[in-house]
Amino acid sequence: MLRYMGVRLLGMVVVLFLVSLFTFVIFFVLSPDPAVQICGKNCTPERIDQIRGTLGLDQPFWTQFGQFLSGVVAGRTYADGQVCPAPCLGYSFQNSLPVWDMLVDRLPVSATVAVGAAVLWLLAGVAGGLLSALKEGTWWDRGAMVLALGGISVPNYVLALVLQYVLVVQLQVLPFPQAVDFADGPGQWFANYLMPWVVLSFLYASLYARLTRANVIDTLGENYVRTARAKGLPGWLVIRRHALRPALTPVATIFAMDFAGLLGGALITETVFGLNGIGKLAADSITQNDQPVIMAVTLLAAFFVIVGNIVVDLLYGWLDPRVRTAR
Repeated sequence: MLRYMGVRLLGMVVVLFLVSLFTFVIFFVLSPDPAVQICGKNCTPERIDQIRGTLGLDQPFWTQFGQFLSGVVAGRTYADGQVCPAPCLGYSFQNSLPVWDMLVDRLPVSATVAVGAAVLWLLAGVAGGLLSALKEGTWWDRGAMVLALGGISVPNYVLALVLQYVLVVQLQVLPFPQAVDFADGPGQWFANYLMPWVVLSFLYASLYARLTRANVIDTLGENYVRTARAKGLPGWLVIRRHALRPALTPVATIFAMDFAGLLGGALITETVFGLNGIGKLAADSITQNDQPVIMAVTLLAAFFVIVGNIVVDLLYGWLDPRVRTAR
């Protein structure tokens, strides 16, 4: 297991290096003038020249990339004396802040949205898919799959606007969502995040329900499940141990990827509800053409996805004993 984890961690480092290199090439090599992109809109030629000298954009590519990587690990001091502590993912000249500080300030909101939505869609999706598989062909199965198809078809922003109009404007049972700390009151915190959680989880729950249903139906037809039933094992034990766990392997794969992607920001949901998370930060940075922030959000999202891959590999051994034996 230690050797396996060592190989996976080494692979993670290699992939992060390649993603960083690819992202750096896009923003600093393929861009006609990186200083103009970094400076943003309505920037003076003097300011552009200052940024070009501060970042050392006149130096060879590998020198620039090496300085960027060393900044991520050990921090960086720019040519004008500006200090960017580790991990230095760049400096936003438009906001006069290290990009890492901006990400850390927004990450709790994105994490709250992602965790709450993930709990909802995992419970609803797996439970709904399991019940549909066990009641295949009944009215419950057909109704649940029609609802799942509707969830896949309705865009997030449409559902968000409908819920805001009904629950906030008409019924006035929920406040308009704001980034509230849990310390300000659990009830207020829950009420402010409930709509973003529901909107974000509706699509994913629909996908997970369909996937779980298909996997459980296939697993119930396997010979080892028939053997377990023939031995007289209780039905609930056969479903939990022999049918559900193997069927959850592909669910665990996409869950780790989906959840990791949301930690990098739920752009549409955060923008519609005005939540100042990483997704809204990315949207605002695209509008303002704040290139260092866009690049940092890209790298952060890639990091979460890679870590999610490693978590999936660890979950495989628990969900499917055959994987654990193969290792």
